[in-house]
Amino acid sequence: MARRIGVLTSGGDAPGMNAAIRGVVRAVSAGSGEVIGIRRGFCGLIDGSLEGLGPRDVANILQRGGSILDTSREPRFHDPAQRHKAIETLERERLDALIVIGGNGTQRGALLIQQEWQGAVLGVASTIDNDLGGTDTSIGFDTACNTALEAIDRIRDTAHSLDRLFFIEVMGRRAGFIALEVAVGGGAEAVLLPEVELDTEWLVNVIRSNHERGKVSCIVVVAEGAHPGGARGLLLEIEAPLAHLGLPGSADARVTILGHIQRGGNPTVRDRVLASRLSTFAARAALEGKRGLLFGVRGNTVCETPFATALAEEKLIDRTLLDLVNELAG
Repeated sequence: MARRIGVLTSGGDAPGMNAAIRGVVRAVSAGSGEVIGIRRGFCGLIDGSLEGLGPRDVANILQRGGSILDTSREPRFHDPAQRHKAIETLERERLDALIVIGGNGTQRGALLIQQEWQGAVLGVASTIDNDLGGTDTSIGFDTACNTALEAIDRIRDTAHSLDRLFFIEVMGRRAGFIALEVAVGGGAEAVLLPEVELDTEWLVNVIRSNHERGKVSCIVVVAEGAHPGGARGLLLEIEAPLAHLGLPGSADARVTILGHIQRGGNPTVRDRVLASRLSTFAARAALEGKRGLLFGVRGNTVCETPFATALAEEKLIDRTLLDLVNELAG
């Protein structure tokens, strides 16, 4: 049975990562194990930046955003020689298992370690983009959506007061899960996603149609990857057709890029609970000697999926939600 377990956070930070760290430490300690925290993700594993973590070290972090262990994107990890240094760190520190908290890139790194190391590697699904296979939802997604939705609600007030068109860009370079969720929740008139081919003529017609139905303002939610130039590039592309329509507010259209505010802040109760559940299950699995598994949730059930299977899964947007945006925009 594993007794000395490492934990790290890697890639983009997500609200709820601290709750996951806390879950690992408390669950391992309850099982009479020891937790070693690794700072700055795979970077710290390569450089040997480690520290012991006990139950008191993770007190009062459940509600905090970010990661007390810090995080990074580490290009050196693609180099087999650098991965060998990381594995040397694991062996030198006598670690039996490693729990990795993060998204797609992080879990690909976890798979590489598992293939090259005799110890156990386990993953916890954490990314605001929610584009990781092996789980219906990932740590940080709910908080990011709620943060974006609050901003959209505020912008809606201004859009209505000034009879204005707003393009609101949310995160999602390759996946439109955030954009789709907040478009439904925020009552957007249109949503543009990386998964759906952009039709600017259709968008201009939607804006025109809304005006003809008496709507004095218009909110278009744009996932950052829906247009090569993001929301700003999109507006530049359709400025001329909009001007030709001569609609009030369209000539004075605004772009708001929400950016990294979606990553920060206190996690919602849903993300705190999800992080606590997934991390506890991962910690128990580590203590039992399981290896090569990603922990996520299907429905309301925590599930374990082999890394390779989870990473090969194509996670698709819910097209019924896309239809709902269009249907309810009238």
